[in-house]
Amino acid sequence: MSDALEAPVPDPISDPAAYQQHLLSLLGEDDPAQVQGSTPVAFRGLIDEGGSDLASRPQTNEWSALECLGHITDAELVMSGRYRFVLAQQVPPLIGYDQDLWVGRLHGSNDDPSQLLDLFQALRSENVALYKASSQADRERIGMHAERGPES
Repeated sequence: MSDALEAPVPDPISDPAAYQQHLLSLLGEDDPAQVQGSTPVAFRGLIDEGGSDLASRPQTNEWSALECLGHITDAELVMSGRYRFVLAQQVPPLIGYDQDLWVGRLHGSNDDPSQLLDLFQALRSENVALYKASSQADRERIGMHAERGPES
């Protein structure tokens, strides 16, 4: 197991630079677009493996795999907007969102994992295409995250 996977995850609010660096370290030498492009297939495998346990929470205060999938899909939706704001506007504000509220109010044991995966895959595919079509200068543009500061 890599050191990046064993290390505690820095808090994204109190230490945004360390959090961003942690996320990037998980890539290692892998191409970000290739990793992102392969994620939907990996998720489908995990969901198939989870079977009837998808909606089971490991602990009362922890999300189920299905809720995690809901969160990941929500995050991809939010990121779709952020990417486009950053590419189109000069240092746009990027609002944060309370992931626990989103999962608690928007997701639950009745979610259809196939629908969530289909939405995630469509969003991810468009986001990867946008990344591949962007120039190096585009990729260096930033938005100002409300809680974490500048993000490219």
